Amino acid sequence: MNDLGFPLLSDGDKSIAKQFGTKRFGPIPFKRQTFVIGGDRRVIEVIKSETDMITHADKALEALRAAA
Repeated sequence: MNDLGFPLLSDGDKSIAKQFGTKRFGPIPFKRQTFVIGGDRRVIEVIKSETDMITHADKALEALRAAA
């Protein structure tokens, strides 16, 4: 459990990735993307980076702060 004040979703079976269209062809089947979703269930921000996970975390937190 975390103490972030909002839920996190892990997509172990890739069903959410398929719904959001992140599937691709090749040896790495899914694109690395972070979706920030607001309390109204709308996508606030989409962060895309294949190599820099810090970018995902920083931009996601920035989007959450801006939406608050």
